Amino acid sequence: MSEADLSQKNVPQERPDVPNTLAERYASTPMLNVFSPKAKNLFERDFWITIMKGQAALGMDIPQNVIRSYVKVRNNLDLESIKRRERTLRHDEQAKIQEFNELAGYQEAHKGLTTRDHEDNVEQFQYKRGMMIVRDHAVATLVRFGRLAVENGALVMADRTHLGAAQPSLAGKIFSNFGEEMLIGFNNLETLIEEYPLRGIKGATGTQTDQLQLFGGDQEKVDQLEKRVARALGFKNVLGSVGQIYPRSLDFQVTAALFQIITGPSSFAETSRMMAAAEIFTEGFKEGQVGSTAMPHKMNARTSERIKSLKRVVLGNVMMMGQNAGEQAFGGDVTDSAARRVAMADSFFATDGILEAAMTVLDECGFYPAMLQREMNRYLPFLTTTRLLTAAIKEGVGRETAHAVIRDHAVAVAINMRKNGTQENDLLDRLAADTRLGVSKKVLADAISAPIEFVGNAPRQITKFAGRVEAIRRKYPEAAKYNPEPIL
Repeated sequence: MSEADLSQKNVPQERPDVPNTLAERYASTPMLNVFSPKAKNLFERDFWITIMKGQAALGMDIPQNVIRSYVKVRNNLDLESIKRRERTLRHDEQAKIQEFNELAGYQEAHKGLTTRDHEDNVEQFQYKRGMMIVRDHAVATLVRFGRLAVENGALVMADRTHLGAAQPSLAGKIFSNFGEEMLIGFNNLETLIEEYPLRGIKGATGTQTDQLQLFGGDQEKVDQLEKRVARALGFKNVLGSVGQIYPRSLDFQVTAALFQIITGPSSFAETSRMMAAAEIFTEGFKEGQVGSTAMPHKMNARTSERIKSLKRVVLGNVMMMGQNAGEQAFGGDVTDSAARRVAMADSFFATDGILEAAMTVLDECGFYPAMLQREMNRYLPFLTTTRLLTAAIKEGVGRETAHAVIRDHAVAVAINMRKNGTQENDLLDRLAADTRLGVSKKVLADAISAPIEFVGNAPRQITKFAGRVEAIRRKYPEAAKYNPEPIL
């Protein structure tokens, strides 16, 4: 088949039904049930019903049988019918209003409202619900970090800085380190959920003039309606003075909070990939799993790689929402609309996908103790040169002389091991044979004989981290029990 055949004849001409890959492939069912098109339309109808009930309770002439008619058809949702209306109207909000009113047989929905009264408040409700799901899934992730920190709290390993072996530490500190970073994001998200403000019922330019007119200028009733709506949506704070839209810096704040919650898991994923490459760790490889179509031996850290990829999606959306912020002219317009439609829901899908993947790795991962010991045998004299230096000084060797001797031999041993591919580290033999040092091999070997002594405060740090996680587990006991859905 020619290139012309591939590029022209095989291209479908009809518009395909393209699903949202982030939603379909990565997000959990609870998150989909907040951000699916069906869910949003039903939330929007609930919002209209809440407004009508509030207006009626505050004296507006909306009969109860009319409200019951709207409640009755609430679930009669035909998204294709709404789309057909929108193609004619070129206004998605008006299409939804017409559809709901015709189903109910009345024209009481959307009285005194503008599109942003409806859309902004419903979307903020979705964002708060989404943040609560992220919070709960973060609790379950933190519980796993805490458990693995404790379970691996006596396993000594060669820790790394600048990707190279540095000092002995505990394998459990891998989990407490990145769990600690996640705790920072978790605390920030908790605060945002609590304080996140609703736009409220403000009208076309934020002056509430339409509701005031409907209520005959009664400001108290307008305030009561807004309070009813905020309470129904689960918000304790309402913005006081806004234009047609709420400040889009709030969208930036939400996406930034989502990004911060996944930085710890992302750094853990980067570290787990490197540990897997060094053959000291596995993220888990199920029976029957395939690592490569071409190389049957491969056991790639594919779930950790997924976390890294989805992190870039969240970061890209943070940047997109940062560009929306500070661009509001007067009361606002729809120049932010397309970007928000893409970035906001997708940020929740990608964040949720990261937490689902992180929990899966944390449930299935493990260290290879024999390989860790092999590394310690190879690197221990390097990792404990400070102890060797101290041992030499105690034997009466000048500090600068001892430092120079140890440095010369350590560098020579490292180069020799790399050139000749040997695992044997003969640094102690070389130092014991150097008359400038004058220290026996037994003294040197005794100085580094117990690697567990070189891990400093690592046990205490792990214990303190696990204690903080335990407090969160007690605060959110049901969230802590959450198990991730099977991942593709």
